[in-house]
Amino acid sequence: MSQMSLFSAEIEDPAIADLAGLLAAQGQSVHTSWGARVSVVVADEWRAEEICAEIRGAGLEAEILTSEEGRPLARTEANPRITALHRAWSAGAVKAVPEGWTPTPHALRLWTLASGRPDGAHYLLGLDPHAPDTHAPLSTSLMRIGIAPTLVGVKGGAHALRVSSRKRITRLAETVGIAPEGAPDGVWPAS
Repeated sequence: MSQMSLFSAEIEDPAIADLAGLLAAQGQSVHTSWGARVSVVVADEWRAEEICAEIRGAGLEAEILTSEEGRPLARTEANPRITALHRAWSAGAVKAVPEGWTPTPHALRLWTLASGRPDGAHYLLGLDPHAPDTHAPLSTSLMRIGIAPTLVGVKGGAHALRVSSRKRITRLAETVGIAPEGAPDGVWPAS
């Protein structure tokens, strides 16, 4: 039996700032007249459902729609409480990682929900292919929490941060907490 980490997503409730984990992946934020909204297109329905549960845990409304490509899209309501996050992650019309950003356990859980996947003995955290300037700062952000990744897919397409070694994958697994219900076996990082 393993001991729960003091830095696990299971220790604290989600917060609006944790939605940054969706922006670290392929998520997008937009500002509307009602406030900002965060949305993310994901590969699986279970991912969208769990993301919406995390959003609701942060005190916001959430819904699942279908993207133009026919994939699940999880999104927040438009709310002025999200505006600060939108501004922090925007440089004009371009997504940008805030200086010194460090993912909280829930932010890392949301990032894993949005784009995490196994890759043989490694684990990948997907990156936004449309925001390549975020890749290096996101790698640095993981280093700040003791998970040193390798940037992969620069030439092949599937942009991601690869977490290697049992120690780093265990650190990731302890931080993001237990696998969500509905997640297929082997998809969630395990210690």
